[in-house]
Amino acid sequence: MDIQYYIQETLPLFMFFGMAVLLFTGYPIAFILGGLSITFGLLGWMVGTFAPIEFFNFVPRIWGQAAENLVLVAVPTFVFMGVVMERSGIANDLLYCCQILLRKVPGALALSVTIMGTILAAMTGIIGASVTMMTAMALPAMLRQRYSPALATGTIAASGTLGILIPPSIMLIFMADLMSLSVGSLFMAALLPGLTLAALYLSYIFILASVRPKMAPPLPEGMLYVPARELPHLLLKGFVPPVLLIGMVKGSILFGWATPSEAGAVGAFGALCIAAASRRLGWENLTGMCRSTALTISFIFMIIASATCFAYVFRSLGGEEIVEWIFEAAGFGSWGVLITIMVMVFLLGFILDFIEIALIMFPIFAPLVDGLEFGDHVPKESVLFWFTILVAVNLQTSFLTPPFGYALFYMKGVAPKEVKISSIYAGIVPFVGLQLIGLALVVAFPALVLWLPGAVYD
Repeated sequence: MDIQYYIQETLPLFMFFGMAVLLFTGYPIAFILGGLSITFGLLGWMVGTFAPIEFFNFVPRIWGQAAENLVLVAVPTFVFMGVVMERSGIANDLLYCCQILLRKVPGALALSVTIMGTILAAMTGIIGASVTMMTAMALPAMLRQRYSPALATGTIAASGTLGILIPPSIMLIFMADLMSLSVGSLFMAALLPGLTLAALYLSYIFILASVRPKMAPPLPEGMLYVPARELPHLLLKGFVPPVLLIGMVKGSILFGWATPSEAGAVGAFGALCIAAASRRLGWENLTGMCRSTALTISFIFMIIASATCFAYVFRSLGGEEIVEWIFEAAGFGSWGVLITIMVMVFLLGFILDFIEIALIMFPIFAPLVDGLEFGDHVPKESVLFWFTILVAVNLQTSFLTPPFGYALFYMKGVAPKEVKISSIYAGIVPFVGLQLIGLALVVAFPALVLWLPGAVYD
């Protein structure tokens, strides 16, 4: 009986650590989570803590979490909008315009890439598409200008990952659903932290290019020169349409004129119209866009389905109670719990994707965080809201931290052969530091999260 009781009490811990070990096998995370759900469900049945009939609960939970979830309807439309922007060359025109406007500023190419990444972030949350596209477009030009490979690759990787934070972000849609929060409010809350990160990147690049011009040489005189009379036409063609579309999509959500699903559909249609107007929407290109979107969406929803099963089995085995007991036994206060969770999320970012971390961590820690109190620093009713954005900012690092920083893999696959992986790793270090500074700012100044939603609703 003692052995059986011990197994019953520790089974959720073995489940969690089993997941951590299997992640290093490189096997797809969706199959790992699904396999662990079935395996530990059977083990729980053997020791009397999980009834076999509970396996039938997988189907209605998956159906409710994904197939019937109206919040997640926005995901395919935003994915499609981003794919259209990338494959139609609209983003390429946008980068060219940014380079022309900033050609006389120190670090012009790197600053243009950062601004481009910020604008792309408002178009799509598809990090792979953003990073590979900007690597293919900007990295060869930066290397020809004798930019430091570390600075060039770090700039592209960091700015390309802003899409998981700046709305309309796919990650925020998942988080809103997991935490039962308003998607529109979460979008508004994430806007200032996202722009703060972009401002930190821009400031760092400008200062570095000014102090150490050898790392970011200025453009030669006459390069990217456009006569003043041609500039309005260039901006009207390559800059105004996508920025106007982004403003319409984002503004309609922030001011409550449209739901995220409606805004995403309008954004996808608008992207198709811009692509058609620029004569880049042939049948072959359109079918490629649809195919790429379908593959991305299927990958996302497969993870949702398996993570839903994993969370259900973990909670049924008593995982929530064990997590709460561990934190209570450790004697952590509210700040100690928050810092511990932030460290765990940061460390998980070394081995997991942001969707996987969110789907695993939120069901486990949300009930615990809901009971935390931070006095006058954050109102009790806003703690869950603030915590969600803190995790979102923290997850920005998950694409950059080795060994499984996906942005680094995307970049290495597209970068010229002379760019070594060591240069890429060296390049992301200062930007990870800037992301942690951004996280510290959001912790120290909750108004960055809470002011805009309150201002709009007031």
